[in-house]
Amino acid sequence: MRIAVIGATGMAGSRIAAEAAGRGHSVSGFSRSDSTVTASLPGLTLFTADAADPESMGRLAAGHDVIVLATRPVPGTEDNIITPLTTVLDAARHAGRRVIVIGGAGPLLSPDHSDRLVIDDERFVPRQWRTIAQASVDQFNACTTNQADWTYLSPPALFESGTRTGTYRRGENRLLIDVEGVSRISAEDFAIATVDEIENADSDRRHFTVAY
Repeated sequence: MRIAVIGATGMAGSRIAAEAAGRGHSVSGFSRSDSTVTASLPGLTLFTADAADPESMGRLAAGHDVIVLATRPVPGTEDNIITPLTTVLDAARHAGRRVIVIGGAGPLLSPDHSDRLVIDDERFVPRQWRTIAQASVDQFNACTTNQADWTYLSPPALFESGTRTGTYRRGENRLLIDVEGVSRISAEDFAIATVDEIENADSDRRHFTVAY
């Protein structure tokens, strides 16, 4: 399968690209600027591209079977998250391609409230994280208005580099927590879940999450 990973030099994108390449897929990584990380990503070809440029994204969509959008806004630019998302989704829709959007936990439902979003639960989104959490809510809402074939994958509340254990739990649109009330996963195991979704798509689930 030909997989494009936009944001391939970031924490999530680099792990997803490496996981997909390790499974034998043809992986192209795309970043906003030149990077020296190519050597650390076996099996990945890295290119420079702007996700907000319709012409570039049109060519990208035409040349790949699946697109993973794993970009994260630079602090202070959270309001700019919608333009690249819409550009990628529109290009994918025109080319008949699928997009996996690596989003945030903000639009998930709180684990013990029927209608409260995680963004409004200070146990998981402290005040200093609210701006980026709101960006993920806006991002998810923009997906719901687009006719492309998209899937939105929300990480748990704690998402950081760690160990590849090969295990994870899959949920729907409610935040997953463990017996101690912690919601977490390593970027390495998150990548496994992402590539599992690419290889075995659940067409009935537009929005899902994973955690330990």
